[in-house]
Amino acid sequence: MMQNMNNIMKQAKKIQERITKIQEEMEKKTVEATSGGGMVSVVINGKNELLSLKIEKEVVNPEDIDMLQDLIMAAVNEGMRKAQEMVSSEMAKVTGGFNIPGMF
Repeated sequence: MMQNMNNIMKQAKKIQERITKIQEEMEKKTVEATSGGGMVSVVINGKNELLSLKIEKEVVNPEDIDMLQDLIMAAVNEGMRKAQEMVSSEMAKVTGGFNIPGMF
């Protein structure tokens, strides 16, 4: 019984180490998302940090700031969604699809 518990603890430690490694790798991996047919583009890393934001000058209209704000929000939200998908898919490789609360 004790031997079994030791094996479980060793496996849990290995999984935790692999998850930590993936989290570190996700900081370096990025996704790109656009809105408005490419008028606004963002790059977001696996930690959901916005790394870059590009806005084409054609979409900047002082008379329609609302549209520009909507395009920025759409691009950022899409980027965040893609980044979360990327992280979830990498984590699923380690956890076998089990959702471990607090891990990501």
